[in-house]
Amino acid sequence: MTTLKGNKHVIAKINGKYWLYWGEHGVYGATSDNLIDWEPVTDNRGTLKAFISPRDGYFDSSLTECGPPAVLTDKGIVLLYNGKNHAEKGDMRFNKNTYSAGQVLFSPRDPTSVLARMDVPFLRPMESFEKSGQYIDGTVFIEGLVFFKQKWFLYYGCADSKVAVAIYDPRHPGLMDPVPEL
Repeated sequence: MTTLKGNKHVIAKINGKYWLYWGEHGVYGATSDNLIDWEPVTDNRGTLKAFISPRDGYFDSSLTECGPPAVLTDKGIVLLYNGKNHAEKGDMRFNKNTYSAGQVLFSPRDPTSVLARMDVPFLRPMESFEKSGQYIDGTVFIEGLVFFKQKWFLYYGCADSKVAVAIYDPRHPGLMDPVPEL
C-alpha cells in the first residue's frame, strides 16, 4: 500500500504494519514488519480471509483480482481491481466474460473492512483495440498507477494484445461513461 506525499507514491504503514492486497479469485491481504517477510491475513480457523469476492449480478461476478498497489487517502484505502463478468450470473448490461475495472474503499483503521464498492466498472472495454485480440468479448486489465505532473496515469492491458493508458486530471474531472440501461 502506498500514500501520496507531495508528488510521489511512498510505502505506507497502518497500525505499525505494511499491507498489501493480492489474489486472483478473491482479494486477500498480507502484512509485514519489514517488506520482506509477509504473513497472510487469515480468519480464526487459519483460512485465508477474502476481503472481496465475486458477486452474482455484477460486472465482477466471475473474478476479482488486484490491479495496482492500493493508495491510502484521506477517505480511506482505495484499491483498483479487475473484475470479470460471468457468462450466466453476471451483469447482463455488459458482454459475457468481459474484464472491467472496479474500485473498493477500505477503512484506514481496519484495512480488511470494506466501506464502499462500485457496482459498475469505472473502466470497461469500449474501444475497438479493447475488444480485439485474445479476448474479443472485451478486456481492460489494470496493472499500474502513476501520479505525474498532478495527473493520475492508469496503465492497462487491452484484450491481452495491447497496452494503453487512461489519464485522470483531478483539476478537471470528467463525467463517467454512461452505463447501459438494464
